[in-house]
Amino acid sequence: MPEQTFLDAIRFGLGEEMRRDSSVYVFGEDVALGGPFGVTQGLAEEFGTHRMVNTPISEATVMGLAIGAATAGLRPVVEIMFIDFITLALDQLANHAAKLHYMSGGQLKIPLTVRVQCGISGAMGAHHSQSLEAWLAHVPGLKVVMPSNPADAKGLLKSAVRDDGPVVFIEHRGLYWAKAPVPEGEHVVPLGRASIVRSGDQVTIVAIANMVGPALAAAQDLAADGAGVEVIDPRTLSPLDVQTIANSAKKTGRVIVVHEAVEQAGIGAEITARVQQEAFYYLDSPILRVAAPFAPVPASPVLEKTYLPGKDQIIRAARKLLGKD
Repeated sequence: MPEQTFLDAIRFGLGEEMRRDSSVYVFGEDVALGGPFGVTQGLAEEFGTHRMVNTPISEATVMGLAIGAATAGLRPVVEIMFIDFITLALDQLANHAAKLHYMSGGQLKIPLTVRVQCGISGAMGAHHSQSLEAWLAHVPGLKVVMPSNPADAKGLLKSAVRDDGPVVFIEHRGLYWAKAPVPEGEHVVPLGRASIVRSGDQVTIVAIANMVGPALAAAQDLAADGAGVEVIDPRTLSPLDVQTIANSAKKTGRVIVVHEAVEQAGIGAEITARVQQEAFYYLDSPILRVAAPFAPVPASPVLEKTYLPGKDQIIRAARKLLGKD
């Protein structure tokens, strides 16, 4: 399989869906020019600016436009430059896109994909570095996806575009230039299925998006001490593949949940609660979370590095569960 960057995998996946289905349109600020990071670069030359539509700087307006287009039979893909700015579109997204199918008794479909990028990378400060996936996963009617590698980014995006309901597709900015093999041709990853990235029998680490890398690095170091660590990437946060995670917890008896978002009310709390419901009597210790502190993301590169959870914290948590701290 050829290697692609995370960014290129998204572009290729989006291009394939636009060729396959003429009802797929892209809306967003500067999308015809490539967007802020070049994800949509070159697509306007192939599909024209009538399908790659530059919009005003008004997230609420763009979201309302796209929801209307979806009810009329198109499959819009909206790009919100930063997840921090999705707050400006939440009225339309949470109160309309997420609810219209239910409130119309199933008469309306909202085949809408919302691409947003998130996360800590490049010292961009508190207004451009948040991870707000837990907010979105709290809304009934929205599906929430967070891939960790180029192959899943392409496959999950294609599934999101084909879904008949609204899907928020969250891309971590720090992964954009990561390279990995991506299958050629028709590559679709189903929504709602977790991936067992590494097998083990002593500790389960559930890692979200960019935390999969540090989790695998921690697992490698822990293996040198004789600890078998299983790493699971949920990929889709809503609906969550609880069964795969719970089955792993039953096998290992110890669970750590790792995400970049702040710990308080993060998606890790939901995963922890769901696993305890399914596997409580199999657990040998409390489930631990490794996450960011409850504070805004600092702009200072030194403070940002300290704020970001990583391999060392994961190793400390695993050793605590194993009684080796």
